[in-house]
Order: sequence, then structure tokens, then C-alpha cells
Amino acid sequence: MPIDIHRDTATQRADYTIDQNWDAYTAEEHAVWATLFKRQVRLLKDRVVPVFLDHVDGLAMAGDGIPDFRRLNDILHKATGWTVVAVPGLVPDATFFEQLANRRFPSTCFIRTPEELDYLEEPDTFHDVFGHVPLLLDPMFADYMQEYGKGGLKADGQGALKRLARLYWYTVEFGLTRTPDGLRIYGAGIASSAGETVFALEDRSPNRVAFDLDRVMRTDYRIDDYQETYFVIPGFRSLMKATEADFTPIYARLDELPDIPSDAVTDGDHVLNFGTGKYHRERQRKTA
Repeated sequence: MPIDIHRDTATQRADYTIDQNWDAYTAEEHAVWATLFKRQVRLLKDRVVPVFLDHVDGLAMAGDGIPDFRRLNDILHKATGWTVVAVPGLVPDATFFEQLANRRFPSTCFIRTPEELDYLEEPDTFHDVFGHVPLLLDPMFADYMQEYGKGGLKADGQGALKRLARLYWYTVEFGLTRTPDGLRIYGAGIASSAGETVFALEDRSPNRVAFDLDRVMRTDYRIDDYQETYFVIPGFRSLMKATEADFTPIYARLDELPDIPSDAVTDGDHVLNFGTGKYHRERQRKTA
């Protein structure tokens, strides 16, 4: 089988980046992006934070093909100083944090096959670009992402990566926020998934709990299915404020406390929806 040029680690540089090689995409690969794009834009209407789709338009992220990172960066860098850099796959934690700390978002540049439209085990360029990049046009969220990267570089030397990974998971990937019109999606893992777009907001199965930094950093998460708990922020400004303190004493405090299962509700939670857990119980029964 020939090597996919968009996943070829032999061409990566010392910082794990590669060239996107936009001209090498096939008509089928562009068609997969178009299919995913059109479906998600339709599903996200009235479900995602309004600025998300505004920024999709602002980036001229047309649904007829995979965006050229060079064109995205012309717009993105002028607006918030961020750029998208191509990588062949997941990068080491330290590299990831360093890229974010320097306002560089590492994105895969391969795209799933037509047979993988609804599920993919690893992030592809649709998840990375459509899911993550639009909110990098938002000044507050763009700053949050940079500060997260700086925090990651520090946590890497404190044995606290597990705590910080949970924060990323429950905000950047699977976060919900309150708006005057109700709960809305902002996490990229939800925004790039047709099934979880509906599940996260409308299904009665998952818990929806008000964001609390300590609680989030103690909570396990699912990597194999929809989340059992979603954390809800009041807005990006509140997220930035809640996470701007030095995490060192927080890590020390949490090391004395047990982890919280991904499906649990605790006495101190401000619960917006006490989930039934039906979805995951049925999934477990079917696979038993």
C-alpha cells in the first residue's frame, strides 16, 4: 500500500510539522470534506455558539473542499496571530503544548474515508480544522488556548498532565456553554461529530454539570464513545478567569483526592441535567 503523503512521518521536521501538500488531495477526499461540512453546518444551526458559524464564514471555509492551510493562515494570523501547522498525526505532549504556547495549532491533514464518515478512532483534518480552528478567530478563546499551552509546558514537569488533559477534554473538545437562548456547543469534538452534536445537547442520558475547575481535573472521561458528563461554562471570559490562576497548588490539593468516574454526580455539583445513563447502559448490555 502506498504511503499517504498527508500522514508520512518520513517528511516531518524536528518540530513534527510537515507540508500540507494541498495539491495532492484527490477529488474523493475533497468530496468527503464537502459531505461532512454540509451535514455539520446544518446540524449546528441553533446548537453551536453563534460565533462558531460566523467564524466558519469568516475563514471562508467553504464546503466544496478541504481548506488550504496557507489561505486559512492569511486570515487567521491577521485576526488573532494564530496559524495552523500540518502534522502527520498525534504529536508528543511537550511539542503540542509548545505549539499552542506560540499560537500555532497542530492539525492533521489527512481526511477519513467515505466508509468512516460517522466514526474515526483518531482525529483527522475535518475534526481539527472544522472543529477547532473557527474559535481561534475569537480573541478570548484564542488567548485561552495559548494560556493552556503555557500551562501544559509547566505541568509537564510537575507530573500533572493527567489533570490538564481532563481540562482540555472537557472544555476545548467537549465543552458546552450557556447562552440567552439555552445551552450551546463550543467543544470541537462535539462540533465535528454528527451524532454527538445531537446527543450532547438533547439526549437525557448524559449529566450536564456547571463547570468547576477542581471537579473537571478530577473527572475521568470516555475516549471510546459519547461522553457521560458534559461541563457547562457561562462563557469564554468566565473560562479564562477560572483557569488563569497558578495550577501548582491545585495539583497538590487534588493529589490528595480520589478521581471521579466519568458518569458520576457528586454532592457539590450544580447539576443542570441529572442524566439517566440509558445510552451507555444499553451499549454495555449489547456488547456484554
